[in-house]
Amino acid sequence: MRAAVAIGAAVVLSTAAAAQADPPRGAVLTVRVSRLRSSDGQVGCMLFASPKGFPADPSAAAQKRWCPIHEGASTCAFDPIPAGTYAVACFHDENGNGKLDRGLFGIPKEGTAASNDAKGFMGPPSFEKAMFRFAGVAATLDLHMEY
Repeated sequence: MRAAVAIGAAVVLSTAAAAQADPPRGAVLTVRVSRLRSSDGQVGCMLFASPKGFPADPSAAAQKRWCPIHEGASTCAFDPIPAGTYAVACFHDENGNGKLDRGLFGIPKEGTAASNDAKGFMGPPSFEKAMFRFAGVAATLDLHMEY
């Protein structure tokens, strides 16, 4: 009986020690997008860990999500990410075709949003304007869709 208790205590202590030695690898970043002009379609959210491809190249994004719309808002959650500098770009895929539709001169026909509610001049915002520091603990960003 004493041997079983000793073994059980050793397992509990080694598990606790391993948990302390191996800190969490990051946390969930949640993005809430509001001010959507309709509940049609979906919201595409992309998380970028560097300026490369921000905000228009989905293949350069560290993570991508398609999120449903409910009552003019949408919430996207990214898989746990480590502490670091990131930027988020979202768009309202109103017609559900899986891309940001553009009109004359490349101007978006559908809504767009970026972290820090960053805006560009004569084009999309830069990574530097949209970047934020993520501390590695669960956090929520509130973005506002612009049309």
